[in-house]
Amino acid sequence: MDLQKPPPEPQYPEGCLAVAIRIPVRIVVLVLVLPVRMAWDALVVCGRFLTDTVLRPVGRALLWVGRAVFVWPWVALWRWVLVPVGKALGWLGHVLVVVPLRWLYTYVLTPVGHAVAWVARGIGACLEWLYARVLAPVGRGILWLLKGAGILLAAVGAGVYAAVAWLVRYLLVVPARWLYAWVLAPVGRALAWVAGAVVTGIGAVLYWTTRVLIVLPALALWRWVLAPVGRFLAVVAREVGEALGHAWRVAGRISRAVGRALGTLFRWIFVEPLRWVYRTVLTPVGHVVRDLVLRPVAEAARVVGRTARQALTTARDTVRQARADLRRMLFGEPRQLVAVDRREPAGRDTRTLGSSTTALTKD
Repeated sequence: MDLQKPPPEPQYPEGCLAVAIRIPVRIVVLVLVLPVRMAWDALVVCGRFLTDTVLRPVGRALLWVGRAVFVWPWVALWRWVLVPVGKALGWLGHVLVVVPLRWLYTYVLTPVGHAVAWVARGIGACLEWLYARVLAPVGRGILWLLKGAGILLAAVGAGVYAAVAWLVRYLLVVPARWLYAWVLAPVGRALAWVAGAVVTGIGAVLYWTTRVLIVLPALALWRWVLAPVGRFLAVVAREVGEALGHAWRVAGRISRAVGRALGTLFRWIFVEPLRWVYRTVLTPVGHVVRDLVLRPVAEAARVVGRTARQALTTARDTVRQARADLRRMLFGEPRQLVAVDRREPAGRDTRTLGSSTTALTKD
């Protein structure tokens, strides 16, 4: 595991400037940051309390109201109105549109299509015979004539092309090549050499002029002015940043200590007396009220409920018996089913080799 750890950052010795700037800056920053940190912690505590006691219950209530106002009516409309209406419209469309169109396709369009296809096959056979017996021989003859004319025109064109190519070669190409090789190329090389020398001289002059007038002063300014000032500002910015972080952490500890002290004071002033009152006064009073009032009332309510249920059960049995007597008086006794001996086992036991129900093997 030690081999996988990243190497520690190198520690560079700090100068006296950083040490001299660090302590005053940290003191000033701590004085400025401490009120901000304490105000921030107070706002965080208030925000958490407000969120837990107000915003979250209000949000849940608004969510329930939103569902009751916007979601549930649409769900009920979709479930109890639109879906049945859609099913009814689908059934009507199937009965009024799909079934007639299917019958029309099956008994009208399909026979007509078969007849049209049969006529089209006859016309296609006629056209095929016309192409094979008439148009194809005529086309072959015309193609043979066109091939002969094309061969003749190709021979004439080849001769004319050769003559024109010979004239162009010896009247244009050869003189232009000689002019390029012995006149234009030497003149171009001379002009290129002169232009290169002029450009090189001008470039050298501009390079040294720019170096002496711009580059060397700018390099000196960067090396002897801007770089030291930048290093100083970097040290100051680093110390200020570290001081801000250190002050924020120290202010957090101070704010936490103050918060704990205030919490302890609040507990001693309000919570502990209320807890003592709850334990020593309210709890015994509640137990007395529970034992002397609530439990007898609950027991009486249970007895009354049990008596009411028994009375309702007795009334229900009486009404059922009276209804059965009235039915018996009006329609007589119900017909009793006569048991028939089917020579089957009476119980749920299965048949075995020793207990047969046939007439031949019955004991």
